[in-house]
Formats: sequence, structure tokens, C-alpha cells
Amino acid sequence: MNTQITLDNLAKLKLSGMAKVYQGILSMPIQDLPSLDQLMANLTEAEIQERANKKTQMFLRISKLRYNAILENIFCNAHRNFTKENLLALAGCSFIERAENILITGATGCGKSYLACALGRQACMFGYKTVYFGMARLIEKISQSKLEGTYVKFINYLDRTNLIIIDDFGLHPLDTVTRLALLQIMEDSYGKRSIIVTSQLPVANWHQYIDDPTIADAIMDRLSVNASRIELKGDSLRKKI
Repeated sequence: MNTQITLDNLAKLKLSGMAKVYQGILSMPIQDLPSLDQLMANLTEAEIQERANKKTQMFLRISKLRYNAILENIFCNAHRNFTKENLLALAGCSFIERAENILITGATGCGKSYLACALGRQACMFGYKTVYFGMARLIEKISQSKLEGTYVKFINYLDRTNLIIIDDFGLHPLDTVTRLALLQIMEDSYGKRSIIVTSQLPVANWHQYIDDPTIADAIMDRLSVNASRIELKGDSLRKKI
């Protein structure tokens, strides 16, 4: 048996997980070689894990998360108004399965964006397609896609995601085009996918920020009716660096 031919065939079939395990087995002493059943189990399990890892890395790459954040680094205590129990309730990403939104508010530097990105990373690891936008970038993307005639393509792209993160909501003024686009995003997402929004503004002030009573009513109805609210408190975490 030509083992190199087998390795080449695995490479041609793009079975890199199997190839890595097979190479490892080739270097094992004869007495330690697995049975045929165990060999097949090892090969298939390795390929499944390899594909899952590749999918996670792809989702992380296309998500364009602002921070390479992980849940283990989230600072939790009662003084901050966010406990480990609160974090554990979100860690399984079941809120995405339920198409629930998360609204994160608090003063500048309190960790809103980091928490949102950590949840986004967790979602990618669970196999959920995620996309991140700072509010300025989202406004720019909407305007650009309108000018280039690619707005429908952009909306269809969002429609294929499981989680949308909108960071720094409330820092940039909205025009009519952006308001209507936000309404469409909220309408298309309602009951289908989750949206995480971070803002320095309290949720009670979002209506005023949108600055159009009719559109604001429609956006807030779709955004907040099925949402968990997290109001982070305490001093800026940047002071701790």
C-alpha cells in the first residue's frame, strides 16, 4: 500500500482533517494502531472537527468584529450591573435561536462594544453567521449601496445572516434614507434573526434620536418588543489599562 498516494488522494478530496489523523497514525507503533472501526471513527471525527473549525474561522473573518473579544474576559459583578449569571444566560447563544435582540447601553468606555463583539465571536463559534457594523460604517454602507444600485444586494446579504451587531447607535445623525433603511432591516429581521445594538444613549432616548415619530415608532416596536436590555454601569474600563 502506497501511503503517499492515499495522502495525495485525501488532499485532492480536500479531506485535510482525515489527512492529519492518517499521518499521525502512520507514525504509531504497530501495537498501538487502532482497530478498523476505531480508525474510521477517528478519521471521520477529525474531518468533522476540521470543517467546523474552518467554518468558524470563515464566519469570524467575514463578521469583521471590531474587537477580538472573548466571553472569558468580560468583567462581571453586581456593581457593573452585569453578573456571571447574566453572561452565562447569553453564552449558549439561544437568544439567536429565539430571534431575540439585545440592547446594550452605558457610558463611554464601559465595555459595550467589547461585550457585543464577544457575543458575536461566540455566535460564530456556534455556527451562526454574524456581521458587525459601527453606526458610521452602516450609514456609509447604506448611502454607498443606494448610489451604486447595490442596496437590494446589501439587504439580501443581511437576510442571510443570523446575527447583526450595530455598534455606537446614536452617535451620528440620521437622514431619511438611513431611517428607512434601518426600518427595513428591523422589519426583515423581526422574528427571523437577532440584532445586538450598543449605545451611549438610554433606550428611552432612541425615539428622539431617530427624529421621525412615525419611523421611530415602527423601528422601536420591532427592535425592543422582543429584546433583553443590558445597562452597564461603573467607571470606564479604559482607566484600568
